[in-house]
Amino acid sequence: MFKRQFERVISVREERKYFIDNLRNITILLLFPVHTFMIWNDFGSRFYIWLGENKILSTLIVLVNPWFMPLLFVLAGVSARYALLKRTEKKFIAERIKKLLIPFLFGLVFFVPFQALYARKFFDNYGGGILEHWKYFFTHLTDFSGYDGAFTPGHLWFILFLFIISLTALAVIHFIPYEKVSKYVGKMPISAVFLLFVPIWFMYYLGNFGGYSIGKNFVLYLTGYYVLSNDEIIRRLEKCRFFLTMLFVIGTFALAVLYYNFSYYGDLWVNFIGWISILALFIGGKKILNCKTEFTEYFNNASYPIYILHQTILVVFAYYFVQTNNGTLVQALCICIGSFLLTVLAYHVVKLIFRI
Repeated sequence: MFKRQFERVISVREERKYFIDNLRNITILLLFPVHTFMIWNDFGSRFYIWLGENKILSTLIVLVNPWFMPLLFVLAGVSARYALLKRTEKKFIAERIKKLLIPFLFGLVFFVPFQALYARKFFDNYGGGILEHWKYFFTHLTDFSGYDGAFTPGHLWFILFLFIISLTALAVIHFIPYEKVSKYVGKMPISAVFLLFVPIWFMYYLGNFGGYSIGKNFVLYLTGYYVLSNDEIIRRLEKCRFFLTMLFVIGTFALAVLYYNFSYYGDLWVNFIGWISILALFIGGKKILNCKTEFTEYFNNASYPIYILHQTILVVFAYYFVQTNNGTLVQALCICIGSFLLTVLAYHVVKLIFRI
């Protein structure tokens, strides 16, 4: 038994799946345009800085919204599968606390309040001090968006959810080990894999906080762990790569047309396209992104700190930049590029100070 376990660990090390790293890094970088375009969203809610509705920019968000954050939970589930081959459950939990819970709490105290502060400045002309706002932030609860200056986990909801889901899923994994179900999963018809969007969709309504669902992301995480880490499933999905790609492209185009013309964004259709997109990107990524490049090496270290820093920097930068008289396109491009450059700079400053 120990020999087989050792061989599996060696196999995982030898076959490093760089496409998982590259997909994760690219998805995190997408947050810059997505959160920039949110400044002009027409979704019926504001943003920390909001300049009114723009249908084109909102539709660009819709192009990626069904899959880009769900993909991160799927990739986390796949990564957990390989991590648990090399770590005990106790060590895995300790690692989750160190990598998820502590950064979440740090960011919640020192970064997220600034986003809410600038929302108050923008919408309410708040002129008070930072300490006064800090007290307000941690003593006022509204809709958890933070757009009114009250408490919010902000973009760090992802880290909090991933921490909760990782530990909850570990209990499931303990009682239903991968090895006990892998042969049954491997025999699943491809049609059944496509239909996994149904439980994903149903679980969307469990633990839903303003559109952020613990239930849905829990299922996505487990699907990554049990299904998309299964070599037999991947092998058969690769055989229908062209079909998946066409369905992804056509479905995404249809979603954009429906939203742009009719503001249609139905749950069933969105969850179906979201899941098909994840499958297409996962298989496509395995084909063309499974390589180690300078991009991979750099962003494997930088992407997580960039995720934690990016939205606070973007909101503060946008607050000042939107006061210029430039048109929407110029403002959007400058906020997206400028916030990215400032975030990378901040990452290197933090790295230098703490010698990360």
